Amino acid sequence: MWNKDKSKADLQRFSGKTSLVAVGAELQGNLRFQGAVQVDGKVSGNLLTTEGMVRVSAQGQVEGEIRAPHIVIDGEVIGDVHASVHLELGARARVRGNLYYGLMEMAMGAQIEGRLCHLQDEPRPLELPESLDPAE
Repeated sequence: MWNKDKSKADLQRFSGKTSLVAVGAELQGNLRFQGAVQVDGKVSGNLLTTEGMVRVSAQGQVEGEIRAPHIVIDGEVIGDVHASVHLELGARARVRGNLYYGLMEMAMGAQIEGRLCHLQDEPRPLELPESLDPAE
């Protein structure tokens, strides 16, 4: 009702293109993907996508860099996080690394050991109206 922001991504949006690292599973190495990845287990490596999202659940752990347009963290991340569009930190999020984000939401209880770096849009030149005549 209150949040009508359409820029937020959801795993359902990537139906058929979602990978899962299950509880108890461990992935070692970098993962490049399209779509979405949900981490319920442990990833020792980087998660990289230019179109998609990463979700780290409360049980999930990532030791490496995460780069994705949309990132949701409610578990532990040791490494830098680059969310070009939207970053969401849940109440149980624990991040040791720098956060780079376009838009960030952070719940009370989230813990961060690192810098917060807002990604700014390209500077736009000043645009003047076509006419300064107040009669128009």
